[in-house]
Amino acid sequence: MKPRSHSLALFLCSLFLVAASAASTNGLYKDTQQLLSFKALVKNPDSLQNWVSGSSPCSFTGVTCNNSRVSGIDLHGAILNLDFVAVATNLLTIPYLETLSLKSSNLTGTVTPAARSSCSPVLSYLDLSGNGISGPVSDLDSFAACRSLKSLNLSLNSMDFTINDSKGLKLSLETLDLSYNRIVGSNVVPWLLSNGCEGLRHLSLKGNKAGGAVGPLMDCKSLKHLDLSTNNFSSGFPSFGDCSYLQYLDLSSNKFRGDVTVALSTCKQLSLLNLTHNLFSGAIPVLPSGGIHFLYLSGNLFQGVMPPHLADLCTSLVELDLSSNNLSGSVPASFGACSSLEFLDISNNNFSGELPIDTLFQLSSLKTLVLAFNNFVGGLPESLSKLSNLETFDVSSNDISGLIPWGLCQSPGSSLRFLYLQNNVLTGPIPDTLGNCSELVTLDLSFNFLNGIIPKSLGSLSKLRDLILWLNELGGEIPQELMYIQTLENLILDFNDLTGSIPASLSNCTNLNWISLSNNLLTGEIPASIGGLNNLAILKLGNNSLSGSIPAELGDCRSLIWLDLNTNFLNGSIPPGLFKQSGNIAVALLTGKTYVYIKNDGSKQCHGAGNLLEFGGIRQERLDRISTRHPCNFTRVYRGITQPTFNHNGSMIFLDMSYNSLEGSIPKELGSMYYLQILNLGHNDLAGPIPQELGGLKNVAILDLSYNKFNGSIPQSLNSLTLLSEVDLSNNNLSGMIPESAPLDTFPDYRFLNNSGLCGYPLPRCGQDPNASSNGQHQRSHRRQASLAGSVAMGLLFSLFCVFGLIIIAVETRKRRKKKEAALEAYMDGNSHSGPANSAWKLTSAREALSINLSTFEKPLRKLTFADLLQATNGFHDNSLIGSGGFGDVYRAQLKDGSVVAIKKLIHSFRCSTKGDVYSYGVVLLELLTGRQPTDSADFGDNNLVGWVKQHAKLKISDIFDPELLKEDASLEIELLQHLKVACACLDDRPWLRPTMIQVMAMFKEIQAGSGNDSSSTIAGDDGSFSAVEGVEMSIKEDAELGKQC
Repeated sequence: MKPRSHSLALFLCSLFLVAASAASTNGLYKDTQQLLSFKALVKNPDSLQNWVSGSSPCSFTGVTCNNSRVSGIDLHGAILNLDFVAVATNLLTIPYLETLSLKSSNLTGTVTPAARSSCSPVLSYLDLSGNGISGPVSDLDSFAACRSLKSLNLSLNSMDFTINDSKGLKLSLETLDLSYNRIVGSNVVPWLLSNGCEGLRHLSLKGNKAGGAVGPLMDCKSLKHLDLSTNNFSSGFPSFGDCSYLQYLDLSSNKFRGDVTVALSTCKQLSLLNLTHNLFSGAIPVLPSGGIHFLYLSGNLFQGVMPPHLADLCTSLVELDLSSNNLSGSVPASFGACSSLEFLDISNNNFSGELPIDTLFQLSSLKTLVLAFNNFVGGLPESLSKLSNLETFDVSSNDISGLIPWGLCQSPGSSLRFLYLQNNVLTGPIPDTLGNCSELVTLDLSFNFLNGIIPKSLGSLSKLRDLILWLNELGGEIPQELMYIQTLENLILDFNDLTGSIPASLSNCTNLNWISLSNNLLTGEIPASIGGLNNLAILKLGNNSLSGSIPAELGDCRSLIWLDLNTNFLNGSIPPGLFKQSGNIAVALLTGKTYVYIKNDGSKQCHGAGNLLEFGGIRQERLDRISTRHPCNFTRVYRGITQPTFNHNGSMIFLDMSYNSLEGSIPKELGSMYYLQILNLGHNDLAGPIPQELGGLKNVAILDLSYNKFNGSIPQSLNSLTLLSEVDLSNNNLSGMIPESAPLDTFPDYRFLNNSGLCGYPLPRCGQDPNASSNGQHQRSHRRQASLAGSVAMGLLFSLFCVFGLIIIAVETRKRRKKKEAALEAYMDGNSHSGPANSAWKLTSAREALSINLSTFEKPLRKLTFADLLQATNGFHDNSLIGSGGFGDVYRAQLKDGSVVAIKKLIHSFRCSTKGDVYSYGVVLLELLTGRQPTDSADFGDNNLVGWVKQHAKLKISDIFDPELLKEDASLEIELLQHLKVACACLDDRPWLRPTMIQVMAMFKEIQAGSGNDSSSTIAGDDGSFSAVEGVEMSIKEDAELGKQC
């Protein structure tokens, strides 16, 4: 019996193995069919090419197997272009699938199809990040069928927080990543955790707009990683209770406040703590010692000295950032024990005294030391070279004096890569020995008092990218040896005393993208070889003594967007070839650089349109130092970061050739520069007609053709320049009628003066004797203050009625609706007798006390006279001027009670245009709705506010509103949209379609009464009757429709 039993056992075992093998083969076949069904839905022929019938799925790209079944799929980066339903139907249902990664694979749709499909019972990891998946976060419950799911990544998608289910998320996860979605709301975290978080280890909501309170995290005892950064949380510090497992905590870029010390007292394993950019105040908190490697506390309100207990973290601390607080004193000597510290940033504080060199020398591992924007004094010691591992040394914007150490890189194998010494009071020569800093990438010595020459030895710095030496007292010639720095990208040498010619050999530095040599004593011709610099984006050669013609080869600079040649001795004609790169520029090089743009204030001694300056690491309040070299009004300073906005279709955005001796006509090719924002050809000897082709400059904001010999009429094509905020065609030989439409009808007369044959608004009517005009207009044309009785008083009743009426509207919009209704109603009723807006305005006596109702923020209405305004603005003196544009000047006015307000003086002439004033009113309304000045916002560069709003109208128009207006009550958006409708009507490019001011006031009254939501509004006509006005529809359907109208 035993042999027979043994044989039977073998037979049964073999039978089982055969059956198992058959089942496995059959299962793998089913897996294959599901994968091939999925591939059949993919339209991209380049995706999943080896997913073919007849091959084992275990050999398919991205597929892994375990025990002859598909267990993992990783298709990250594949271009699938599918709705998520294809994933839910064909992949989630693979029975032994454990992990699925579809990161950045162009998936769209919602995740709800997962609820309608079966899910692998062993699926534990799902990565759907970097796609276009949308829908509310509550849709995540669709994955409830995936009962083993522990890790879910939906970061970088478009999910929102439209929660209809108050019961909270039902999934029990260990890892949940919802960072960089569109999650907005005040109960996001409580909702996510409302069903418990005992097993949760990793939670990230970074980069959303979640707000409110985080809520207690007492039950999240297993939490290791929490990232709530870059949201709108505004509560106290989260309460953790037992956080003994927490290792990573990032709450940066929120509005958290409160006691950090108590909340983190039990977080003994904390390795990274990032509280950057919050509202924490008081002394730097006491933190658990022994394990923190990375501590970031910058951008808060911490004050006092660096406490000794920070040194208790030295045993583990690798990076410490205390920048942008209110800290003072110096670095404690006890910090010398931080032997592992590699990164120390205490910039933008109030530290003072001499540099703590002795303490710093003990930080043997230090690689980055940033002490910028403090009040350190004294000199730089020769022994600084002892910090042999130091890669970045930044003491910019302090009061460091003396010489630059000659032995800075004397140690062999120096690691120094970034040296920032700008904006100090350093003197003496630039050491030749800096040529030994072989690893140097950036050398910034600008804004000092250095003298001597630029050392030839710098030509040996084979890795140098930035050579920034502007605003010193350097002389001599630009070294020819710079040609050997093949890596050089930025050569900034403005505001020195450099002589000689521009080295033609700079063309060997083929990576150059910013050359600034303005405000020196350079002579000779512009080298044609510069045209070979394909990466060159900015070329500034203004305010020198350069001569000869402009090389047509500059048109070969395929990246050139900024060309400033003003105030030289250039002659000849403007070469048409200069513009042959228009429409082909792809600027990706000039990004992320800090700059200031000093706009010309119009004074005779301030030449050119403006000056672009590299401004990294420099205090703006010290900009006055430039005044000795650049006599311009510094109230007009723009600051920002370079951000190109076009790709492969760009053109120049700035072209200034003013104050030269250029002759001939304007090449018609100039009109092809679609993105040009500033064009200044003034003060030359150019002649001929203004080309019709200039109508192609659709983005131009400033156009100056003054002081030339242009003849003929002003082209009608200039009417299409709707973004124009400043124009000057004065002092030419132009004739004919000025085009009667926006934007040209919004500018004052002095912009057209001294053209003997020119007529039409704002100049005298065609056919009228120009000598019959009153002296007041002539005086105003020269911008004399004595013209107040003419230019201001004439339009004062109208313009100030408009402006201050608008101020009332803006003030009350910022308040709750109940407060606003009564004040606005009283104002509207009180001014309803003002008469038709097209009445003829008469010159009022300077003695008349014109009374104006004025409302300032949080204060009651007050009545001011014209004399009060004159006193508050010092007679509208230039010293009170804080802004200007084609729509009028804005003055700072200090009233008798000490309060400060802004007064906008609209532009008028003797023959006051009501349509033009309505246009100006619309601009002021945009100012109050957006919180921005007409031309002074870094967001739209040197473009104007009207153009910026029009550009946004193509996207999401509600994004233009000042966030402060919506802070307390988001429901005000519909009312703001109604006010924006009014502004757009006032800004209609067709003057005859603009409403009158009586009609505008009636619109506001209807908005106030709630009738603005009707499909069509009736508003008062000039005869007192009510009728619909063409082109002004008060209905608010959606943002897109408003965009079309605006």
